Amino acid sequence: MVTSPASAGDVGPVTKLPMPRYVSLKASESNVRRGPSLTHRIDWVFKRRDMPLRVTAEHGHWRRVEDRDGMGGWVHYSLLSGVRTVLVEQNMLQLHARPDPKAPVTAALELGVVARLGDCDLEWCELRTGGFRGWAPKARIWGVAPDEIRD
Repeated sequence: MVTSPASAGDVGPVTKLPMPRYVSLKASESNVRRGPSLTHRIDWVFKRRDMPLRVTAEHGHWRRVEDRDGMGGWVHYSLLSGVRTVLVEQNMLQLHARPDPKAPVTAALELGVVARLGDCDLEWCELRTGGFRGWAPKARIWGVAPDEIRD
């Protein structure tokens, strides 16, 4: 039985973790399959380690994931990590020393950069990448829910 995508507030039938939820790609290359087994055809290969993905369904050792463009398929759970990352969705996104647009800028990130996710309030998230750290508006990154708070 393949589990259908979950609605907000659901938990996965296998892990009992919230669904949908965000994870990252542990491997530098991961096959994305049409269904939850090795017998299903490989539709494509994710080739970006630490890329954030959204888990939308579970079946045994398989997770249905999608990327920021909604593209996805089934990936073996061993290729995924609970380490949270995000994708920068604005070119030259400014990181600030504090979650305040008037705070000093600590770095500027290019469109498509993958960063580690730290604390988040309703509007801002702390990011770390390439030795830089700072706060960015949540609306300018992908890989965190709009109402998600992390501390």
